Amino acid sequence: MTEIYNHRHWTDDKRGVYEVWYLTWNHPGTDQGFWLRYITEAPVAGEPHAELWFARFDPKRPDKTFAIHKHFPVSQLASSTQPFSLSIADSRLGHDHARGQLAGDGHDVRWDLRWDPSHELVRQLPDVMYARGGLGETTVQSPNPRVAMSGSVVVDGEQLSFDRATLGQTHLWGKKHAYSWTWGRCAEFAGAPDALLEILGVRLQRRGVMLPPMFLLALDLDGEHHRLNQWRHVTRNRATWNGQHVAFSAQSLTVKVEGELTCAPGDMVASPYVDPDGQDLWCMNTMIGDARITIHRRAGLRWREHRRLEGKRRAHFELGGRVRDPAVTREHILVP
Repeated sequence: MTEIYNHRHWTDDKRGVYEVWYLTWNHPGTDQGFWLRYITEAPVAGEPHAELWFARFDPKRPDKTFAIHKHFPVSQLASSTQPFSLSIADSRLGHDHARGQLAGDGHDVRWDLRWDPSHELVRQLPDVMYARGGLGETTVQSPNPRVAMSGSVVVDGEQLSFDRATLGQTHLWGKKHAYSWTWGRCAEFAGAPDALLEILGVRLQRRGVMLPPMFLLALDLDGEHHRLNQWRHVTRNRATWNGQHVAFSAQSLTVKVEGELTCAPGDMVASPYVDPDGQDLWCMNTMIGDARITIHRRAGLRWREHRRLEGKRRAHFELGGRVRDPAVTREHILVP
């Protein structure tokens, strides 16, 4: 079981750190996408607190897309490990469920979700980066990378029911975001019921010098687990991200994956982040993008195309950094 990988990493007395548990999924009947985050943050200056973030993306009714988040005093935060549980006010996250509510900016949201926990963990970073609780500024892993979820979400009086819909749940912790990053996933490719794509690209800045981008990819397909995310892959992997487009290529000695994630500016929300040290950032996020990938296999000295996959309105991805994309006009709103 993967429950241990959801346990809180930081202790209550640690400062200058943040920790996030996030869930992403789509409604099969309407293609609506959802992004839910449970957060603890202990800034360098200021009081520790908890946060709840919720976003609904509606491709057929763009005016219904919205995103709200709220801060809570640490007195409304509770957690346990046996079993894993994280409670923020009246909202709760477990290894196999999420329940809660959030209201503000003219919206009222309630969710009650449950799923069969995953037996497999997906780690997005090179294996060595998980030593001693994480060697990088941020550590990320998915205890429930692709699970069948049932339950309901009620948004402004509209109830959406789910019966074994595909959901992903990830846990991350750190002290600071990368200078620039992209993250993405697609777990609903047409004609590939077991496929899962996870990508991560980062650009780091050290002493004022911008380092080359690093790109990592994990792909599950047809019972095989391709982990093109070790240090030996980094020199061959390539990615660019800008606006509403991520293009990438990753390879091992036997397999190569090329692809892109795309959406329109109106499919995104601009989310204001603040690092524990006070650095402001922006994250442009969507749950209703398009994913296209091509898998090649080595045939002698050449690459031979093996398969093409597409996930329309099922790409979950984001681009983050120090500057907000002016094309993304809808903002994730902090509510009182």
